[in-house]
Amino acid sequence: MLNVLRIANLSLLILFPIAWFAPLMRAGLLPLFGLNEISVITGMQALWESDVALALLVTAFALFAPYLKTIGIALVHFNLLKDNTIPVLSWIGKLAMADVFLIALYIVTFKGVGIGKVETGWGLYMFTGCILASIVISALTPKAKATV
Repeated sequence: MLNVLRIANLSLLILFPIAWFAPLMRAGLLPLFGLNEISVITGMQALWESDVALALLVTAFALFAPYLKTIGIALVHFNLLKDNTIPVLSWIGKLAMADVFLIALYIVTFKGVGIGKVETGWGLYMFTGCILASIVISALTPKAKATV
């Protein structure tokens, strides 16, 4: 069981960066014009130009929190970090789920205004899946480590 969790967790080190560059949504002002693809990275680039404080917050939650948690869990899996750090790592990883909620909220709000058009992209599902997989892996890790 622990080996499966190790492989799943290490795969997140590859999947998270893919999810950051994948299209979360396609948005446009009017249906007549083409839709622009928005990813975590392009969204953060736009934030850095307009609101540095919010950009720092999003960078911390969308990039650093899930990646640090994944690295921390990998260190626990290979006995390079103590098991009692798992609750802290789990808490850090849940911060990233706030990003998924905000993205969904923006999509619903934008669609509700009715001025433009928004379509969800496959990257939103991938990013959400990575976050949820990370939460499940950290929840199962103590049980798997106890059986070893």
